[in-house]
Amino acid sequence: MQTKLTILCENSVGEPFGVIGEHGFACFVETAKGNYLFDTGQGFAVVHNAIALKKDLGSIEAIMISHGHYDHTGGLPAVLQIRGPVDVWGHPDLFMERTWSSKGKSRFVGIRYNRSYLELLGANFRLGTEMAEVGPGVFLTGEIPRTSGFEKGDANLTACLPDGEKVHPDPLKDDLSLMIDSDKGLILVLGCAHAGMVNIIEYALGKMNRDQLYAIIGGTHLGFSSDEQFEETVKVIEQYKIERIGVSHCTGLARASRLSAKFKDRFFFGSVGSVLEA
Repeated sequence: MQTKLTILCENSVGEPFGVIGEHGFACFVETAKGNYLFDTGQGFAVVHNAIALKKDLGSIEAIMISHGHYDHTGGLPAVLQIRGPVDVWGHPDLFMERTWSSKGKSRFVGIRYNRSYLELLGANFRLGTEMAEVGPGVFLTGEIPRTSGFEKGDANLTACLPDGEKVHPDPLKDDLSLMIDSDKGLILVLGCAHAGMVNIIEYALGKMNRDQLYAIIGGTHLGFSSDEQFEETVKVIEQYKIERIGVSHCTGLARASRLSAKFKDRFFFGSVGSVLEA
């Protein structure tokens, strides 16, 4: 069996039959050795879309969470109620309180469920900061070193530490990505890429001892980036000759359109129902 990635949750809909869109991200991963779920969206769409796209959430070996925002963790209870006890991989900062603020308005954007509630539903949390092999050929990056000078993070996000101290902008140390060793090469799946696409790409290639990526798919956060960050990211995509580029969620329509114009047939919109095979 080939590696097959199917997007279950995303802002837009590419598959026109029975699926729904929502602001968020989730990707169903099928490999020869098992199935996995990376992120769970806001919670409105993951089960509905899994049924419509004929993806069995009860079959997953593990759930991986990219970071502790509501639009990536909201579907956890619904998935757990279907799957039952299962390992949930992530970072120790997963349950940190978080807010978004802009133009005098603020809202809570962290995970909406406490740990004990999710554990009662069957979540066996495996939280760490180092790279981890979740299954054969399936790896979670762990913390991404922030080495590029142009990937600044999102100025609208604030974190509240357990002692009450507020950190602005939120460093989002828990921003993790998924690495899949497929027959066609290394696939990188991004939740939101708060750590910066360039930081993530270079870290992943170094950890996996590769000099090239086959594909990158998921949320890039380029919709919130500076022009400099966008241009430098394009250079890195060209440098590593990435063959398939499927952007989602926080990329933004304007930046996604520019990537489409630049990379042509190598590009696809990572909407609900989009599939990558390798």
